[in-house]
Amino acid sequence: MINDNETPQQTPPPDRVLLPTEQSDDQVADNTLRPSRLNDFIGQSELKTTLQIFIDAALKRAEPLEHVLLYGNPGLGKTTLAHIIAKELGGNLKITSGPALERVGDLAAVLSNLARGDILFIDEIHRINHTIEEVLYPAMEDFALDIMVGKGPTARILRLNLEPFTIIGATTRLSLLSAPLRDRFGATFHLNFYTPAEMRLIVARSAKILGLNPEEPAIHALADRSRRTPRIANRLLKRARDYAEVKHQGNLTFIAAIEALNLLAIDELGLDSTDRFLLQTLIEKFKGGPVGLNTLAAATQEEMATIEEVYEPFLLQIGFLERTPRGRQATSRAYTHLKINHTPR
Repeated sequence: MINDNETPQQTPPPDRVLLPTEQSDDQVADNTLRPSRLNDFIGQSELKTTLQIFIDAALKRAEPLEHVLLYGNPGLGKTTLAHIIAKELGGNLKITSGPALERVGDLAAVLSNLARGDILFIDEIHRINHTIEEVLYPAMEDFALDIMVGKGPTARILRLNLEPFTIIGATTRLSLLSAPLRDRFGATFHLNFYTPAEMRLIVARSAKILGLNPEEPAIHALADRSRRTPRIANRLLKRARDYAEVKHQGNLTFIAAIEALNLLAIDELGLDSTDRFLLQTLIEKFKGGPVGLNTLAAATQEEMATIEEVYEPFLLQIGFLERTPRGRQATSRAYTHLKINHTPR
């Protein structure tokens, strides 16, 4: 047990492979494993059906697709869908992010270089500053760019006409988008966590692309511990492949997969030592809660945004954590998983 006057000492895993956000070594794998057509995209069936209709209609009218907004947790396929949309429409995909668009000139340079039918993917679009957002409105509505030239009494607005294009915005925080910006998207899609069956299909597909022939139980083990997130599943598959190459003559057996996952301290539900530390702190230091997010962040030495955006979504999804008006609270399932006696408060 942890004394109320002490801060638990966290032992972080050597490699946080369960982070859903993109890491430096993900890009090559994502490009290799990323499906290029909507039919090859596993999961999100309702989204795919609706999106296919929008794409087919735009192609028949020979018009650019309406602007699309994708939102959901990191690693669920927003960037992949942007690539697929561009491929299906036959347009070029240009990629930027909200934080990268610091000045009006940055946005003007990007938009003025778009050809007809091109796709501009803006990741983290909720982080665009207000000035850039104001300039973006006429670009999205009228395919025009209004630029202020000069200062003081001689200032005037110069309007530049743009080629018709499509903006695909991606965000993990839909609530941080202003209403005027949200309203300018013709279609908004929410990406959900994937089912266990879908995750197994994703792991099997990625393994085939990588030239692997894993045992079926190995596929299940990797998929079931991937937190219902394809990016994490692909990362775990790569780690298991490396382990099997060194320790099992390249054979990705069930035993090899389990040993690799144990080495990464990932348990049968997809929790690593950081997740368990967060829950243990909540249970043992704060008697299971409820406790405020800022207090929990201070006790675990994590940023509030990291807890809220990275750790909480999955813990809420599997029923280990609850958000209450008074703060975060561990559930009886969390006590059971950590093998801690649960005394009702």
